[in-house]
Amino acid sequence: MRREAAAMSMSVEQPLWRALTAYRALTAVYAVAIAVVARDSYERPQVAFGYLAVLLVWTLATLPRFTGAARCTRPFLAVDTGLALAGILLTPLADGAGRHAADGPTLPSIWTAGAVLACALKGGWRWAAAASTLVGAANLAQRGEASPNTLHNVLLVWVAAIAIGYVVEVARASERTLARALEIQAATRERERLARDIHDGVLQVLAMVQRRGTAVGGEAAELGRLAGEQEAALRRLITQGPVPEPRTAAGPDAAPEDDPRPQDLMALLGRYADARVTLSGPGTPVELAPHAARETAAAVGAALDNVRTHVGPGARAWVLVEDEPDQVLVSVRDEGPGIPEGRLAEAAEEGRLGVAQSIRGRLRDLGGTAELVSVPGQGTEVELTVPKQDQGGGEAATGRRYPARTGEGTQ
Repeated sequence: MRREAAAMSMSVEQPLWRALTAYRALTAVYAVAIAVVARDSYERPQVAFGYLAVLLVWTLATLPRFTGAARCTRPFLAVDTGLALAGILLTPLADGAGRHAADGPTLPSIWTAGAVLACALKGGWRWAAAASTLVGAANLAQRGEASPNTLHNVLLVWVAAIAIGYVVEVARASERTLARALEIQAATRERERLARDIHDGVLQVLAMVQRRGTAVGGEAAELGRLAGEQEAALRRLITQGPVPEPRTAAGPDAAPEDDPRPQDLMALLGRYADARVTLSGPGTPVELAPHAARETAAAVGAALDNVRTHVGPGARAWVLVEDEPDQVLVSVRDEGPGIPEGRLAEAAEEGRLGVAQSIRGRLRDLGGTAELVSVPGQGTEVELTVPKQDQGGGEAATGRRYPARTGEGTQ
């Protein structure tokens, strides 16, 4: 963790800013030294030394500004670049005609490159291109002609500034990626630590309560069942992270009935998953039209009601969702004794229409099918096929509504 904190605090840009600070100080002294050596060749030495005095004071006074990009604001860089441009344009006024014609150095000399590089470090290659273009134009204007030496210097500064600006942008993107990776690594380690603590304490206690409650029976069995559900939910939390509450048709934050946006069937079915019901499906949303998603989820709920009623409150069930290009397949399988032959027909005659209406009726109105596969002694499987285009018109076309869940025996 100590190495991660050090990596986060270290910036790739800092060595560049320190180098630029030293460069500005040295080049300011260099520009003054050139002027002192060539003082006899100036036609107006007061202009040259007056400008260089301002340049030297400005450079020394602004050195603390170049500790990072935060303090080098746009107005500050604009003034800094303006000072460089002023020195270039004042050169013909102060310099002797002979030196000026012989491509002698400008008043700020190579200090000008420091102003351009500051723009590159602050704003990347675009700022560098703008600043170097202004400096190049000023050099051409004060020379009055595009000599090979002048063009060479202008092009060199322009290419170098843009290259450095691009490198800075790449470095910043790399720093952001590294910071995000370190955050994820730290979060993963913290979750692993919490998972160990929870596993050593809470999960073991919940598992023990479930076993003891089931063995004792009665009210203790219900307590054990609840402990098992909480154990399963807590295991999902520490292995997968927080999962947002699904928007279900029955929930207070459910999507409005007239919401045209597709709904995620996996989110709607998530409310049925607990210690007894295992939900499996794609890792991506399984989207259906809102009405089709709600009706399919309600049909699955009716099938699970049948499992609890006819197999037992502690019976296991498995819900599998398959997302195909033109349809969605949902199967609900239990571990019960199966449905005796002819039992569904008897249930329909008795007025118990859970399978006929709550399951098959819903799927028929959606243009899909519901098939029951039951083998005595091997459980029952309900296979739902839902087309992704609502062919039957659903509730909007039929006006029929079925109870979301039947509560008691629905066969």
